[in-house]
Amino acid sequence: MLLNVYNRFPVNFVKGKGLILTDDQGKEYLDFVSGIAVNALGHAHPKMVETIQKQAETLLHVSNLYYNEAQNKAAEKLLSATGYERVFFCNSGAEANELALKIARKYGKQISATKNSIVYMKNSFHGRTTGTLAVTGQEKYQKDYRPLIPNTVEIPFNDVEALTEIMNEDVCAIILEPIQGEGGLTSVTPAFISAIQTLSQKYQALVIFDEIQCGLGRTGSVLYSDQLPLKADIVTLAKALGGGVPIGACITKGLANDVLVPGDHGSTYGGNPFVCSVANTVLTEITTPEFLANVQVMGEYAREQLSALQQEFPLIEELRGEGLLLGFKLQDSVTAGDFVKAALAKQLLLVSAGGNVVRYFPALIVTKAEINQSIVILKKVLSELSS
Repeated sequence: MLLNVYNRFPVNFVKGKGLILTDDQGKEYLDFVSGIAVNALGHAHPKMVETIQKQAETLLHVSNLYYNEAQNKAAEKLLSATGYERVFFCNSGAEANELALKIARKYGKQISATKNSIVYMKNSFHGRTTGTLAVTGQEKYQKDYRPLIPNTVEIPFNDVEALTEIMNEDVCAIILEPIQGEGGLTSVTPAFISAIQTLSQKYQALVIFDEIQCGLGRTGSVLYSDQLPLKADIVTLAKALGGGVPIGACITKGLANDVLVPGDHGSTYGGNPFVCSVANTVLTEITTPEFLANVQVMGEYAREQLSALQQEFPLIEELRGEGLLLGFKLQDSVTAGDFVKAALAKQLLLVSAGGNVVRYFPALIVTKAEINQSIVILKKVLSELSS
């Protein structure tokens, strides 16, 4: 019935509340996937439910031929929270990245006919469209779809020497995830950020941060890059922005603001009143100082508990991530996929990443009790797989 593009787990979920999902057999699962960092407020959050009901009775869609108040409010809220100046709303993270690449290419052409090269990182993930695949540094995703768009150059993540060697006047942009998601939760280093800042200014290249997975509260700040000394020209967002409804955003500042003109880009559904009303509600919740401070507290507590597990079980080789964007790298004796299956059997949902990493992504409303519950299950899984 469905196109065969997913290796789905044999479970069919029918409802959720908070961090609990219930399947069609009535079994309850503790959700530490959160739709892969989407369900920031958990499932069926009362304020989201209220907004959805109200907006469904008011206005769902009118097209971007016109203004709509929900989009205006979401734009104002997002830009105020992030400190950026312009926004385009779309339907997904891949679409947000496609727009970022278009801005970069046109920006380059305005300077020089040959300024069209885009530098991207090994082990990165920016989407599955043909454009974003060209800057996704994973051969398994690229190989069957070549030829991809030309003039994209891969370098190792956090390799200052490689970046220095590749940068020249023809580079129009550098794109990276400040914390790689699919690639295994590797964080950008201070030295690499410093090199990007210096070289992007020297060669007039735009900097694009893909914060689709690491942004919007998950690391305890609105953007993860709020914790970095470099503010990118373009940031792409999605996932948590809608809390479960499909919305992405490309936010810009300075040089990137006015590159495009009417007719250069568009979206039929992007920024419709329904998704923007939900995004505004989500942003209202997750961008307050109190909410972000609690994410930091819960993130520190979760890391402490995971660190204790690591001390007990050598199977955990390394802890990775920031805030509630956490994960652990396993020894090669057990695959992340097998670990996720074993946890599922004990009704804990986890998701794997590259580099034999298991991602640990609770909703941002997680409590210490729920973290403790997850640790009890993880301990059982580790005990079984270590024997």
